[in-house]
Amino acid sequence: MKQLIVTADDFGMSLAVNEAIENGHRGGILSAASLMVAGAAAADAVGRARTMPRLGVGLHLVLVDGKPVLPPERLPDLVDSSGLFPNDVAGLGARLYFGAAVRGQAEAEIRAQLEAFHATGLALDHVNAHHHFHFHPVVRDILLSLAPEFGVRAVRVPREPAWATWWAVRDRFSIRIANKLLLGGFTARLRQKLDRAGIAHNDWQFGLSDTGDMQSEKMARLIARLPDGVTEIYCHPSTEDGRAEYEALIDPEIVALLKRRGIAPIPFAALAKEKI
Repeated sequence: MKQLIVTADDFGMSLAVNEAIENGHRGGILSAASLMVAGAAAADAVGRARTMPRLGVGLHLVLVDGKPVLPPERLPDLVDSSGLFPNDVAGLGARLYFGAAVRGQAEAEIRAQLEAFHATGLALDHVNAHHHFHFHPVVRDILLSLAPEFGVRAVRVPREPAWATWWAVRDRFSIRIANKLLLGGFTARLRQKLDRAGIAHNDWQFGLSDTGDMQSEKMARLIARLPDGVTEIYCHPSTEDGRAEYEALIDPEIVALLKRRGIAPIPFAALAKEKI
């Protein structure tokens, strides 16, 4: 059985992103979106989400390359001199392993972001993280420890089938293999932990090696090779910088392709219901 979730990340980053997500859901194939609760246009995103009850809105945790919810002075080991999270995944990953203070600050910020999402009144469809940073063992375990309290019932697993996606689109071979080698162990452990906690997740993900390039032709080729199980296709649409990915979401040919294949994109919440 093939099931498909089509997700847009960075909901709330800007009005252009929010507009693309709304149009991609209302007139296209988008079934889920991940909200940056501290994003510059987060309030606008929440307002739009309230008018789209069938869009699964989840939390896009931000610990790198973004703005925190907590005051920067409470996160001295996480933010830079401007009070923002730097784009340094490797550096933060190492500091989380070796610094108790860093881990405490990360836990406080993750809790604050979950609380901020809860305050919107939206149902929590799923949780993932900016740059997929929830695969980090420390972040993963903090999230799992907080999951019962905040009703986390589904989490993204960034597990890309390298050979299948390369065969479909015939590009970025080295990137696909590198992602498989670098992330394979982390994603396998994430899946194990989610299964033990009874938290739903996707089986596969398309888009990991194609960030910024999920245009219509590539989307169609990937859809044609969906594996059995639950596949998430994720993208970063915008009516400005990410216009090609936005246009793929509303492309009538992509919509028709899914209809011909009898596949209706679902939110993550549909997976959580299946586990009950």
